[in-house]
Amino acid sequence: MKVAVVIPCYCVADSVLKLLEHIPDFVERIYCVDDHCPQQSGNLILESCVDPRVQVIHHQVNQGVGGAMITGYRAALDDKMAMIVKLDGDGQMDPALIPRFIKPIEAGESDYCKGNRFYRPATLLGMPKERLIGNLILSFLTKLSSGYWHSIDPTNGYTAIHSTALELLPLESIDRSYFFEEDMLFRLNVIRAVVRDIPMTAVYNGAQSHLRLRQVVLSFAAKHLANFFKRMIYNYYVRDFNLASIEWPVGIGCLAFSLIFGTTQWINSVVKDEFASAGTVMLAALPFIVGIQMILSAFNIDIQNTPRYPLQRQLSDENPFTENTDGESMGQSDKS
Repeated sequence: MKVAVVIPCYCVADSVLKLLEHIPDFVERIYCVDDHCPQQSGNLILESCVDPRVQVIHHQVNQGVGGAMITGYRAALDDKMAMIVKLDGDGQMDPALIPRFIKPIEAGESDYCKGNRFYRPATLLGMPKERLIGNLILSFLTKLSSGYWHSIDPTNGYTAIHSTALELLPLESIDRSYFFEEDMLFRLNVIRAVVRDIPMTAVYNGAQSHLRLRQVVLSFAAKHLANFFKRMIYNYYVRDFNLASIEWPVGIGCLAFSLIFGTTQWINSVVKDEFASAGTVMLAALPFIVGIQMILSAFNIDIQNTPRYPLQRQLSDENPFTENTDGESMGQSDKS
């Protein structure tokens, strides 16, 4: 299976050449996307790197890490690459780990693999506190919006994807900013791709994070909330309809009624200086309890609904009319 590496290049002139030197020989193509880099990383690679596998692609306008990756993904698909690995050009990702990332995909066990720096607690000691806090917040939000409840460390940019899953993704719709990795997970769940976390240790080398807590709370949270509702509508009302499809609206409705009714009655009792009756208290409390139970049950169904059958196997096995070794279609063979 042909393996390619995509490296988004923006302000990485000090590290990208060393990274290219350590990419394993079995990688057939290396796409370096110069995202209108002020350091002219692309030109530096062209002048200094003699590796014939390297192809430099220039952006005339900065498109963000997501835009650079989408350009690289499209180039890899055009060249018929089977597995595409993403490496950042800042030297924080060890190319020696590439075999670990592509092994589950090559074995047909996964469609997408991503790094997980949280697997071993000892490795967190070297992580800057701001990154650690930001990743913990983003991990919960990403679980909510993507539906991959077993996955953590969503901002980890060390990833590998099979071309089957990549071809099904709406590349033109994926977020171009630093929200790219989280939006990828949301899109992967919509197409029912299998995602696996790969334990790894990142090397920070004193690099400053481009993510800020204010950006995480305000911008990313809003995008995650929008993705959550889009995923719920598609997975539970368009593609399928099950018990969770009933529990989501009923549970949210009960909670809303309980909060509005309970708050109104509490304000009324304070204004009139009267105690609320037992019936009023029960009418406010019972919908709250029922709503919480229904939402928890719906979340449990959503957790159990995590994709488990890889697309690369599903799409190759699902066609009952593929030809057998005798040149006859399976349908004809069954009739005989």
